[in-house]
Amino acid sequence: MAETKPQSPDSRPAADSASILVKWMGITDANSAGFVHGGAVMKLCDEAAGLAALRHCGVRIVTAAMDRMTFLHPVYVGELVTCRSQVNAVWKTSMEVGVRVEAESPRTGDIHATSTAYLTMVALDGDGKPAPVPGLLVETDDERRRQREAGLRRANRLAERDQILSGRAS
Repeated sequence: MAETKPQSPDSRPAADSASILVKWMGITDANSAGFVHGGAVMKLCDEAAGLAALRHCGVRIVTAAMDRMTFLHPVYVGELVTCRSQVNAVWKTSMEVGVRVEAESPRTGDIHATSTAYLTMVALDGDGKPAPVPGLLVETDDERRRQREAGLRRANRLAERDQILSGRAS
């Protein structure tokens, strides 16, 4: 399994990266059936992940990958979409951010989970080169689970990449 970055004096609590992004979904976000486009939800996830990564490292960040964007239920025009994000794990210059998406009916107050996503964000220095990120302090059982699962996802991504590249070499 891919090891996460060890804690260091510059480590920061995972909870400090927690971010919330809320947007009312209008007609321009939807298709003719009244469902919000998956791409609109993906964009919000990217923005929410960027906020959490920025809060954690305090430098410019870019999206390197989006993993396992899962759509559980549709989002409808007129609903409030809330994206909750938090850094799950960090490595040398990258970090995984988890995003949970919920939709709320403003008329009834009903809230339901609609999507989840995991994004890999990379910190950049002033020259636009990958920069080291602070370590991550995980303090709760949930944060430890998220960090462990992020390591598994990273190990799987790297193994898949290596397998693809080795297949190209033959």
